Amino acid sequence: MDFSYHGRDTSGNKVEGIISSANANSALSSLQQRGITVVGLDEQHQQPATERKPLRLFEETIKPDELILLTRQLYALTRAGIPIVRALNGLAESSHNGAIKQVLRGISDALIAGSDLAGAFRQFPEHFSPIYVSMVHVGETTGNLDDALLKLVSHLEMERETRKRVKAALRYPIMVLSAMAIAMVVITIFVIPNFSGVFNKLGADLPLATQVLISVSDFMQAWWHLLLALLVIASVGFSRYTDTESGALWWDERKLKIPLVGSIFERIALSRFSRSFAMMMAAGVPILQCLSIVAESVGNRFVGQAVNSMMSGVERGDRLTNTASATGLFTPLVLQMMSVGEETGAVDKLLDDVADFYEEEVDYELKQLADAIEPILLVFLGALVLVLALGVFLPIWQLSSAVQ
Repeated sequence: MDFSYHGRDTSGNKVEGIISSANANSALSSLQQRGITVVGLDEQHQQPATERKPLRLFEETIKPDELILLTRQLYALTRAGIPIVRALNGLAESSHNGAIKQVLRGISDALIAGSDLAGAFRQFPEHFSPIYVSMVHVGETTGNLDDALLKLVSHLEMERETRKRVKAALRYPIMVLSAMAIAMVVITIFVIPNFSGVFNKLGADLPLATQVLISVSDFMQAWWHLLLALLVIASVGFSRYTDTESGALWWDERKLKIPLVGSIFERIALSRFSRSFAMMMAAGVPILQCLSIVAESVGNRFVGQAVNSMMSGVERGDRLTNTASATGLFTPLVLQMMSVGEETGAVDKLLDDVADFYEEEVDYELKQLADAIEPILLVFLGALVLVLALGVFLPIWQLSSAVQ
């Protein structure tokens, strides 16, 4: 049997290849005798490379609440002094989520095979972010894994609360706009045609607004299948484009410029940057590594690109404040706090204050969002009522007057 492997040699360099052996245990023993720390080992199937499927298939996902609970349980077990492999196996047996079971067993198997804990977590990037893996690595190397896990719990809980606040603020306007769109479709396709037949039988002259409504209704009835197909194609095309690197970067930049909510998205990304950067610096991660990891975790590729430009500036020897100022994303007050942090050697504490500042602004803007959207929704509702009044009820009133 052939097995593909990847891992680290005695010098810490990444190695990968294919080994032939009777079984997986024999392959692991052979690789360990060569001085290779195996991170991943997969059986090679006799099929074209394009048809090979990974051995790990997750039918279930790990929700944010489940990840927080898992991290908190790991913190409690490691703080109690329970060996990590035993803790992972115990949590896998007690979990009701199939994805968590497979992930924990995969991490446990990797540890038994000789991998370090961070490397074992790194095998599951769909569940554990770069910040998560890096904090585990810092805790493992410093011997303070329980402290690192506790910081991760706080970080994940803040992320969850931010998402909940944004969803709660956008739920009302999305529901109202969706109801209005459904109402317009129903009126155009089902209501207007009935009135159109009545008006044609009576032979009355119709107002311009009614004629426009009838024309739109006729068009929708004749070409609804084409419009639906175009809508589906546009949605799929947009989704495919935003899945690409350039498309995701373009969309993340446009999201920051959406009226009313763009500034909220920007402040959320900057709050994540400040909080994550402060947490990793306090844990002792080098500044360049902090910037590299945080750039992938701010939730916006455009902001992440700006963070990467900060990393390039720091590599050239520039101050962190100067590189942050060059991005044009931070306010003068925040830049001043960064500068004070650099001068006093307390960048992590000052960035925590920056994160608090941004989170307060996000809370304020989310509270103001409903007040700002309500007038716009009223305008749309007024326009909908006006269209109905002019296009549907006005000719009825005219016909009733003519009959009288």
